Amino acid sequence: MASVIKLRKGLDIHLKGKAANTFISVSDPGVYALVPDDFTGITPKVVVKEQESVKAGSPLFVDKYNPEVKFVSPVSGVVTKVERGERRKVMNITVEAADEQEYVDFGKKDVASLSADEVKAALLEAGLFAFIKQRPYDIVATPTVTPKAIFVSAFDSKPLAPDFEFVIKGEEKNFQTGLDALAKMAKTYLSVSSKQQNKAIIQAKNVEINVFDGPHPAGNVGVQINHIDPINKGETVWTVNPQDVILIGRLFNNGFVDFTRLIALTGSEIFEPGYSKVKVGANMAGILTGNVDKYGDNRFISGNVLTGKRVGYNDYLGAFDTQVTVIPNGEDTHEFFGFIMPRFEQFSVNHSYLNWVLDKVLPRDYVLDARIKGGKRNMIMSNEYERMLPMDIMPEQLIKAIITGDIDRMEQLGIYEVAPEDFALCEFVCSSKQELQKIVRLGLDNLRAEMS
Repeated sequence: MASVIKLRKGLDIHLKGKAANTFISVSDPGVYALVPDDFTGITPKVVVKEQESVKAGSPLFVDKYNPEVKFVSPVSGVVTKVERGERRKVMNITVEAADEQEYVDFGKKDVASLSADEVKAALLEAGLFAFIKQRPYDIVATPTVTPKAIFVSAFDSKPLAPDFEFVIKGEEKNFQTGLDALAKMAKTYLSVSSKQQNKAIIQAKNVEINVFDGPHPAGNVGVQINHIDPINKGETVWTVNPQDVILIGRLFNNGFVDFTRLIALTGSEIFEPGYSKVKVGANMAGILTGNVDKYGDNRFISGNVLTGKRVGYNDYLGAFDTQVTVIPNGEDTHEFFGFIMPRFEQFSVNHSYLNWVLDKVLPRDYVLDARIKGGKRNMIMSNEYERMLPMDIMPEQLIKAIITGDIDRMEQLGIYEVAPEDFALCEFVCSSKQELQKIVRLGLDNLRAEMS
């Protein structure tokens, strides 16, 4: 085992509703959708028409400026709707699944006998290259750019995140094949947790393994890159989610695209938290039916509570999401005297409540709602961001540089290394109630437009 990189900054948020290591059966959602907005940095060009029949693996849209990057249907069936918004923006493309699934046959391939270009071509043709992200800018990777390295984080430290050691059971061969394919294209780093014991993870081949220990955001790939091989101006790295590595492995081992993922159903409002096998883009109603009160005052989140996207009960699972979270909305909650009242059921980073003393002895899980409990106010230099972000950057100064649009200052302060998710925990503790992830996303988009 490699030496352990110990991180001390950060915060673990213990919430009620963690998925038990059990399988929960869900009804077939019937309808699936790809949402172009899930794939940051691309301009969609639809290549199908309504009522057209497609197979699983058939392209639904491509990137207008890199048409070799395809975004394919997760199921076979009929395209029921191409929904557009203002200025004909493509909102989503929905496919009604057929009873009998058909797959585009891409052919089984032995990764060991393939070149880097052949691996990339196979991923592009099957639509899996769209699940590789690029830094800087945290966008879908550009196929014409050669990265200096590829990074995979085999653990997730976000609240209620799925346990990858449970997810990988039965998929060990596909995971290793996926790593082999990535290693063909660039040097690949696999980050693991010091608590993980699965040999398929901690003894993976053809990758450099780094061990991390510490609170969230230790599992963020951006934090890991910062400690392993930081990104300098002019350099590019790719990142891949571990479950997407499994999808890549299935492509080469089976010869077709199987978008089935093991997602975690989590949150205090889920009746029976656990894991379910669901395809990318599944309708949320099919996933949640019978396991949540759909008429309650609930917040439905595709993803986790820090970085996930708020969705409606009848919306769709995000393309990159491996978790569904349901928590109370809190809009109808009114507290007498607010934080002044002594109480033991509320969570506070700043020790506003006495329960932080008890948590040192007997940690417990909290039921938190979606309220931000305050309004926006002027930012002050309190170093609260620095206590949450174990990266060699100055987060508060970087945020201010982004807000003021100071490109030179943004570059000097390390914007090339970060993604919005790296600031999610800072946003959670922010006493100024700033939407830091939106600010970082805007800064990255502006920088990318300036550089191009």
